[in-house]
Amino acid sequence: MQMKMLGKLIAPFTLLLAAPACGQPAPQAATTPVTIVQNADPALWVVKDKDTTIYLFGTIHVLQPGLTWFDGGVKKAFDQSNQVVLELVMPDAPAMQALVMAKGMAHDGIKLTDRLPEGKRAAYAKALADLGLPATSLDAMEPWLAATNLSLLPLMKMGYDVSNGPEQAITKAAGAAGKPVIGLETAEQQLGYFDSLSMPAQVAFLSSTVEELPKLDATMKSMVASWAKGDPDGLARTLNDDLNASPEVKQALLVNRNKNWANWIDERMKQPGVVFMAVGAGHLAGSDSVIVQLKAHHLKAKRVKY
Repeated sequence: MQMKMLGKLIAPFTLLLAAPACGQPAPQAATTPVTIVQNADPALWVVKDKDTTIYLFGTIHVLQPGLTWFDGGVKKAFDQSNQVVLELVMPDAPAMQALVMAKGMAHDGIKLTDRLPEGKRAAYAKALADLGLPATSLDAMEPWLAATNLSLLPLMKMGYDVSNGPEQAITKAAGAAGKPVIGLETAEQQLGYFDSLSMPAQVAFLSSTVEELPKLDATMKSMVASWAKGDPDGLARTLNDDLNASPEVKQALLVNRNKNWANWIDERMKQPGVVFMAVGAGHLAGSDSVIVQLKAHHLKAKRVKY
């Protein structure tokens, strides 16, 4: 469950954490693309009134090469917009690393392995070894950051890359078109969501991540397939399976943020203009999605057919 949740809720900033945080060189992406070249048609919604239009586009933060998605209705919506909104605008690398050190590293002197239940330590050690990491490489981290690293490093080896992700393409296109780009959150806020989790919740997060590593390839393929064919219900089934088993993580990383973003949309509707808003696709799927939260504001997101 936690691996699916990470795939759903992982913020773009975490893609910078994997290699630098563990002090190891980043693994090279697969030299041969695994994804079959195809045209993807991800889901797109619109919220509008007489003078304001907000497009809601769900992203997968990392993709393998080969998917063509920035065309058709998505590109048309982007071209019509005069403002782009992402989960966050990435700070520079030194600022990011300073935040990671402040929020992601343990400051109580307890080694990560010692936080794990004895029955979970062997699987954790095997996960490190399978990635070619020394047994002590993540010892100084808090469990949430170790979990992030242990899930991102295999993805990188499988050929998933932030440079193929929608945020990168959207940011580049916005710069070329002179469109302003703003973030719904700051990197400090996003790191804080993970850091604010209780230690038992973080340890459970790490333990479950380790357990699900063997299924990571299949899980990601299922998520990307649902995303590519514009199937939010299928995506929700993959992502939300057993989500309620971790209410603290669900509330902090999903529900609260979705409510905040629905509030932002409600406020932005008071100003004229056309907005292209792109956030992780999991935030637009399921019973706690931004789409559902908008109902509390008497706003309706309509699916765009293209």
